[in-house]
Amino acid sequence: MADILEQIADNNRKIYLDKKLEVSLSKVMDQAFAASGTDFAFEKKLREEGMSFICECKKASPSKGIIAEDFPYLEIARSYEKAGASCISCLTEPKWFMGSLDYLEDIASEVSIPVLRKDFTVDEYMIYEARAKGASAILLICSILDSSTLGKYIRLCDELELTALVEAHDKNECDMALGEGARVIGVNNRNLRDFTVDPSNCLRLREYIGDQAVFIAESGVKTREDIVLLEKEKVDAVLIGESMMRAEDKTKFLNDLKGIS
Repeated sequence: MADILEQIADNNRKIYLDKKLEVSLSKVMDQAFAASGTDFAFEKKLREEGMSFICECKKASPSKGIIAEDFPYLEIARSYEKAGASCISCLTEPKWFMGSLDYLEDIASEVSIPVLRKDFTVDEYMIYEARAKGASAILLICSILDSSTLGKYIRLCDELELTALVEAHDKNECDMALGEGARVIGVNNRNLRDFTVDPSNCLRLREYIGDQAVFIAESGVKTREDIVLLEKEKVDAVLIGESMMRAEDKTKFLNDLKGIS
């Protein structure tokens, strides 16, 4: 498989060259600063006692294709909130994940829990845009950013009271994230360059991160046994995508993960 991560990042760079011609950066900046404050709501939620669950609204993925033919995203988001999710992750990447900023804006206005804009951030425009559309957090992926750009984006998020969820896959990327001041780090068990999944990847890096940042395990979590293992390692939060999307009864599935009968 070709490097899908770079394909997605390159496509986003092209998208945002065109977007800046349609709506200027200065206008989006004004919209972002005019939006009501989030006061780092996403980060604060993850720092609450116990395991936090970030549930994802995702129509498709490069590895699985279409996950939800029927995609009543508002109904899904409401069901996550009702089920006791700590936060919601909303895909906005339009080509491979079939996401949309409209999904983000609608969900953020509908639920009271914080919403993450999950996308492949390659331009500061996307950060201002996320804030303007109601996001409480944005994803920054180490694999597609250099250190100086990552640091710049984290500082911009701080200025906007937007949580930067910095995603790493290995020790070098964890060093990069910590070196640039990341306070929330997600370790992805999925290698975004070939989409293979190693469920133990986050466990290997948990001790290394320690208490330097809020620690999120991403991808490959499907059972209560998975959660118990993460809890033993003092993982702060888990992001659950495909398995949550495929669950017919999302409340029951989340309760099962939590060990609630």
